Amino acid sequence: MTCTTCGARTISFSVPPAFLEYAPDGASMVTFCTHCLALESEDTTSVDSETGVDVESEEDEIPAFGRVSDSFPTDPDQAIPLALTIGHCSSLATNREAIESLLRDVERAGTDPLLALERLTDDPTVDPAIDLERRAHQLEQLLY
Repeated sequence: MTCTTCGARTISFSVPPAFLEYAPDGASMVTFCTHCLALESEDTTSVDSETGVDVESEEDEIPAFGRVSDSFPTDPDQAIPLALTIGHCSSLATNREAIESLLRDVERAGTDPLLALERLTDDPTVDPAIDLERRAHQLEQLLY
């Protein structure tokens, strides 16, 4: 699939039940752009309603988060809440509670989310749709 924001390639992943409230539109499947980091609900018309598996997908069962950046975690327990966090960064004021919860989940899974965001801002292959460098600074103030 391609990103509707920048046209780059996206990865698709299932949102675990614990994070459904943080997914765009409460979607159980989302796409994450490997270039601009846009997060969108996925069209689920090709998803089997009983299994929740994309019947047209050629993706591995485990999402290929490594395609985003060498700086992005590849473990889904770390990567999914981080991707959802980035998706909420367009408005820190209205998404503060979700962001705080998701960042804590990233930390509990063993990744420093602020360091990961800082490394993403330094990656020349990534051009976030939001000012991630500014947001990372604001997130640090929010958390500490």
